[in-house]
Amino acid sequence: MSLKVLEEIKPVKRISMGPDYEILIVRERRNELVRRLEIDAYIAHVGKGTPRRADIRKAIAQNYGKSEELVVVRRIESEFGIGLSKAEIHIYDDIERLKLFEPKHILKRHGEEKKEGGGE
Repeated sequence: MSLKVLEEIKPVKRISMGPDYEILIVRERRNELVRRLEIDAYIAHVGKGTPRRADIRKAIAQNYGKSEELVVVRRIESEFGIGLSKAEIHIYDDIERLKLFEPKHILKRHGEEKKEGGGE
């Protein structure tokens, strides 16, 4: 089933994340108002687990020539047994815009937001 789904996807760009993972970019949209590139992608990981956000950020940053701190993986949705995840990724022009527009819970997932107060 998953191989058939992979054949139906028509990517505009492919990014390899090693032998077991591949990012299939299906849509890129430039948002000039926010100064970011918005990407919709599928991540093929047949027979493997969902890739880590850090690995996706690294692959996207290298491919687009940006710093990893400017890449935000907004969402990863996986379906059990298919080996294919849908991802929403933003690449910002500068860190100030990223911090202005991305929710704090997303920044925490990427380690950008410092934890305030708290115990041990």
